[in-house]
Amino acid sequence: MAGLKHYKMSMDPAIQKLGNMTTNRHKYFRFNPRTARLTFIYAMVVPALFGVLAYQTDGRWDLRAKRRGDVISEY
Repeated sequence: MAGLKHYKMSMDPAIQKLGNMTTNRHKYFRFNPRTARLTFIYAMVVPALFGVLAYQTDGRWDLRAKRRGDVISEY
């Protein structure tokens, strides 16, 4: 087993094509309605939702120095 030279095996053309496509994806990318919508959702909506959630729950739970049986909600 140790004497085999695995680098001399022939490469699968589909794997080479996939690697080439992912390497050069930036050359062929275009904004269309679907990609623009996804970009807007991931760049604007998701961080805004996390921000609103963090603002609403700020200070609600205190997880430091709690023992078994203590409640974590402060109000």
